[in-house]
Amino acid sequence: MDISVVVPLFNEEESLPELEAWIRRVMEENHYSYEVIMVDDGSRDASWKVVEELTSRNPFVKGIKFQRNYGKSPALNTGFQAANGDVVITMDADLQDSPDEIPGLFKMIKEEGFDMVSGWKKKRHDPIGKTLPSKFFNFVMRKASGIHLHDFNCGLKAYKLDVVKSIEVSGEMHRQIPILAKWAGFTNIGEKVVEHRARQYGSSKYGVSRLVTGFLDLLSLMFTGKFGKRPMHFFGTLGTLSFIVGFVILIYLTFEKFIHQEYGMASRPLFFFGIVMLIIGTQLFVTGFLAELVIRNAPDRNQYLIAKKIGIGEHGGL
Repeated sequence: MDISVVVPLFNEEESLPELEAWIRRVMEENHYSYEVIMVDDGSRDASWKVVEELTSRNPFVKGIKFQRNYGKSPALNTGFQAANGDVVITMDADLQDSPDEIPGLFKMIKEEGFDMVSGWKKKRHDPIGKTLPSKFFNFVMRKASGIHLHDFNCGLKAYKLDVVKSIEVSGEMHRQIPILAKWAGFTNIGEKVVEHRARQYGSSKYGVSRLVTGFLDLLSLMFTGKFGKRPMHFFGTLGTLSFIVGFVILIYLTFEKFIHQEYGMASRPLFFFGIVMLIIGTQLFVTGFLAELVIRNAPDRNQYLIAKKIGIGEHGGL
C-alpha cells in the first residue's frame, strides 16, 4: 500500500464528507493505493455516524472511535499503530489542511529520501492571538531541539512507516513529533510550504492554555529523552555539586571559628545555607538512586530500536 492517511477528529461532522471526497479524488488522480484511518476522539456530535456512512461507501476508509475524549496525541498514536502504508500522512479534519498537498509530500518521502516532512503554513488564516504565540513557541522549539522547522504544530505531516512505528505519541506530544523522530534515529527531517485554508466549519479547539502545556511537554520530553535511561547522571550530578558547595561552606566556617577564634558560627546565615545545600545534595542523590532502581526494574529497560538485522532470527537465533 502506498499511503495511509491518519485523520484525528473531534466534533467535525460537517467537514468529514467533503474531506473524504477530496482525499479520494487526489488518490484516484495519482493512482495511489491508500487507506484513510479516521480516529474519532470521543466526539459529542454525529461525527461517528458520518464515519460509519463513509466506511460503508468507501472500502478504503476505516474508523476508530474512542469511548471518551483523550486528546490529539492518543488519537494520532492509535492511528499510527493501525497504519500500513509505506508513507503515513496526517492531517486535521477541519479542512484547513489541503489533501492536494499529498502528492508533494509523498514524493519527498519516496523519491527525495526524507524520513519525515513537516508542513509549513507560511501564510496563515488565524487571528494574531494565535499566530504570535505560535511563532514564539516554534522559535523556542527550534533552539531547544536543533531541528530547523518553522511550524512544529502543523497537522499536515508525512512519515516513513518505520518512523511512526518507532515512536510513541502520548500526552500532548503531537507538537514534539519531530523531536521524537529525531531521537528515534530519523534525522532526515524536511519541510514543505503548504496551503493553510480558512476554517469553514466549527471552531478552533486550541487556546492559550495549550501554549503553556506545550512548553511543559517540551521540558518533560527534553529531560526524558536525555536522561530517561540514566537519571542518576542528572540527579547525581546536581546532588554532588550541591553537597560539595555545602561542605565547602561548612569547612570555611569551621576554619573561621578555630583559626580566627570567631564565635557564633551557628547564627550566621551562611551556616544555614551550607546546611541546606548539604540536605538538598543528599536528597537529589537519593532521588537519582531511586530513579535508577525504577529504571533497572522497568520491563522495557533494555529495549532499543533496531534498524536492520542480518543472519539473526526472530528470537535471536541464527
